[in-house]
Amino acid sequence: MKKITKAVIPAAGLGTRFFPATKTIPKEMLPIVDKPTILYVIEEAVQAGIEDIVLIQGRGKTAIEDFFDISYELEDKLAKDGKQYLIDEINKIRNAVNIISIRQKSALGLGHAVRCAHKVTGREPFAVLLGDEITLPKQSDQNITKFLCDRTMETNASSVWVLPVDEKDTHKYGIVDIKDKAATDLHLGKKVFSVVEKPKSDV
Repeated sequence: MKKITKAVIPAAGLGTRFFPATKTIPKEMLPIVDKPTILYVIEEAVQAGIEDIVLIQGRGKTAIEDFFDISYELEDKLAKDGKQYLIDEINKIRNAVNIISIRQKSALGLGHAVRCAHKVTGREPFAVLLGDEITLPKQSDQNITKFLCDRTMETNASSVWVLPVDEKDTHKYGIVDIKDKAATDLHLGKKVFSVVEKPKSDV
């Protein structure tokens, strides 16, 4: 299998769980400490060897594009204030990856959002990165995206990273049905039988 160098980041959701904060600010731009959420996702992707990122966006998400664009006035002010290191941090990401923005014209779900990237991804393998859960590794060499890309190439099969959730919260997430729930060796993996997106409580 060809090395995975492309990633799709669906970022068209309305962020209703964070309302009213997301009324004018995309949920992907909500800060975690001093960085917007999406920057953690893209930094991990770059560290994993991703070279092209496709952002799938909906209406009102231009702040994401603006964040990765050049702001001459702001960067000039930061440089004059002796804060060039802040500019360098963003430039490092801008120079390391191509960011392509595609508009999802209708809110037709996650699968449709990923499908919107097909003109860029073609028939090449690619990663789908969701920023709903941010996992910060204990060690710098622990990169979930790289782990999944490597495993996909080793097995020639799709890989997905999932987390356990309380039963009362299953309606908020995509839920997988897996084989051998007792297995704990991540490197052996578990077979996924089915996936249900935000199931109702009676499913």
